[in-house]
Amino acid sequence: MKRLSVLTAVFVATGFAAPALADGINLKGPHYNLNIIGVENPKTAPMTDSERHTIFVGLGRKSSVTSNIYLAPGPFDVCDGNAFDAAHSCTGDVIANQGAVFQLPCNSAVPTDTGCPSGTFSADYQIWGRALGKPGGSVTMKTCGTDDTGALVCSTGSALFTRGKGKSGFFDVTTSLTTINACFDVAGVVTCETVSLFDPVLHDFFWQYANSGLRLLQLRFYPL
Repeated sequence: MKRLSVLTAVFVATGFAAPALADGINLKGPHYNLNIIGVENPKTAPMTDSERHTIFVGLGRKSSVTSNIYLAPGPFDVCDGNAFDAAHSCTGDVIANQGAVFQLPCNSAVPTDTGCPSGTFSADYQIWGRALGKPGGSVTMKTCGTDDTGALVCSTGSALFTRGKGKSGFFDVTTSLTTINACFDVAGVVTCETVSLFDPVLHDFFWQYANSGLRLLQLRFYPL
């Protein structure tokens, strides 16, 4: 298994953020920060600058709108921050007709039936998220992929973020965003299990981002 030898350096790249309380846990220290921004008008500019930490998705004020954020193994990086046009990998290849692309390690800290695949870039980390912006709006995120038949497979678990009044709290969404718990086809046999991101039994991993008016979701990735 390819491990991240300088994990802390990847998280430090964004600098140190202010400590935050999340359900009584003090989230201190270096982390990678990702902001997912809901907008009414589709973005048209290319957003493949690797220095960005933002992804633009549909807002869905009157009814829920779904955007796909495709996932690739590697150090934390926004490969393509525009979910309204073709999805580009960090090497510039088009991997889907529409969607954003985010690169992240397979999470070896979350127990699954088979663990991270051998040779896949991996690391131990947690993901904490919170809904920000004006009160009102919510988002449901699911981790999905496709099986050997090309059928869409989404995890039975999901992460729900709602922007209420007052200060927004953080929630641990590690399992929801780094594993898939589902039944799917493997070489003609239906298999039900929990798999890590980038397990070869599935392909084309992505976060299904169903937005009902949330303007800003913040995700923080903390090394363990």
